[in-house]
Amino acid sequence: MKKKFLLFYLVILVFIANSCKVLRPSEMFQTDENYPVSDFEPSKNEYIIHPYDRIALRVVSNEGESFFGTGNVSESSANFQRNQQGFEFPVEFDGYVKLPIIGRIKISGMTVREAEDHLENLYANYFVNPFVLLQVTNRKVMVFMDSGTKAKIIEMPSENLTLIEAIAQSGGLTEISKAYKIKLIRGDLTKNPEIYYWNISTLADLKNSNIILEANDIIYVDSRPQYFNRVLREIAPYLTLTTTILTIYGVFFKLKASN
Repeated sequence: MKKKFLLFYLVILVFIANSCKVLRPSEMFQTDENYPVSDFEPSKNEYIIHPYDRIALRVVSNEGESFFGTGNVSESSANFQRNQQGFEFPVEFDGYVKLPIIGRIKISGMTVREAEDHLENLYANYFVNPFVLLQVTNRKVMVFMDSGTKAKIIEMPSENLTLIEAIAQSGGLTEISKAYKIKLIRGDLTKNPEIYYWNISTLADLKNSNIILEANDIIYVDSRPQYFNRVLREIAPYLTLTTTILTIYGVFFKLKASN
């Protein structure tokens, strides 16, 4: 009987050990051996405004005076404070945004610089020497830790978020993270995105790893597999079931023997 149960457990262990999906079901963004790994080059592309983006807009004179406000002193003060940080507006599904005074205009497909120049020309019809500052506030990168079991979205309204900063903002590496195997995925996931690998385990490697990220970059940190713990978790229900059956069988056998 013991030999049969031992054989049963060995079959289960072999099946589980040969099934990566069972042992590491949370793994994401895996590629085959032939998938090309790109040689990293700093991006020279400016961010393009898309539908469903959110923009923060400031319109001031070259002397710093805000053009958005009312005659009411308290409201003007509040508007001034808001204008210092930017009034937020959504870019609609068709690429248009509805702005004060000038109404609905299309800005999707433009870079931030192009949109600022375009808006300055439009606001020049109403104000003297308008100065426009525009920022896309929903730009982000995604960080996946420990083979996808932990994730965080990092907002990046500025242009200078680095790989190290994004990892730090996500909480840093864990005890099972592979600092020598950090994958950066860039581009449209449905159209053969570019893949880069980084090693930040030593200072020598770190010198080449503190790169500037782009909006919608994905950082994926691999981890040690922990096969032993996963195998134990997988077979625990079977062990419990077997123990229960053996206990019931033993009790039944004793009762039968006593009768």
